[in-house]
Amino acid sequence: MPERSQISGLHQGQPVRSTGPALTEARAAVILIHGRGGSAEDMLGLSQQFGVPTLAYLAPQAQGHTWYPQSFLAPLERNEPGLSSGLQAIDDVVNTLGGQGIAPANIVIGGFSQGACLALEYVARHARRYGGVFAFSGGLIGPDGTPRDAIGHLDGTPVFIGCSDVDGHIPLRRVEESAGVLAEHGATVDKRIYPRMGHTINEDELEAVRQMLQTLLANSV
Repeated sequence: MPERSQISGLHQGQPVRSTGPALTEARAAVILIHGRGGSAEDMLGLSQQFGVPTLAYLAPQAQGHTWYPQSFLAPLERNEPGLSSGLQAIDDVVNTLGGQGIAPANIVIGGFSQGACLALEYVARHARRYGGVFAFSGGLIGPDGTPRDAIGHLDGTPVFIGCSDVDGHIPLRRVEESAGVLAEHGATVDKRIYPRMGHTINEDELEAVRQMLQTLLANSV
């Protein structure tokens, strides 16, 4: 795991950690993307707080614990080649799951901070129906004015975006813009802004994703 890489970049060949049932036995799966300085192990630890152990959880690891070098608001070319390689790392896991019979409609993709940004950018660039998407403190990648017209249709995909109104890394305007763009392209968006929370994850966010995962499991076949 991963399989069928289309590019060979910084993050290809890095480990993909997992927990939960074997993919041959799982009906649905969650791809967890860590933040800058974080790790796949961190995200698997977070998965324990969701309380849905019958899902398969997979967490790719970034080389050097960083998916791309600059702010997510920097010009796209300044975050290459890490950005494209990070997006490919998610696609590699999606393809691996597909090879085991787990379609995108039974996959949730989410992350925290830099990982949340990468998760949102991935689903925007690979728009289709997913089991769900969540972003803890994140937004779509690129400077203000980045064109979003080429995004396909997300076909009712449930998307949760949670962030503080005073996050030092994620401007509120980008959270609002990202939620709006995804909704315009067919996502069912649940956006929650938390006063003065800072750059962290709270229990309300965990509960929102917990409910998303429980719904996915109940509806997966």
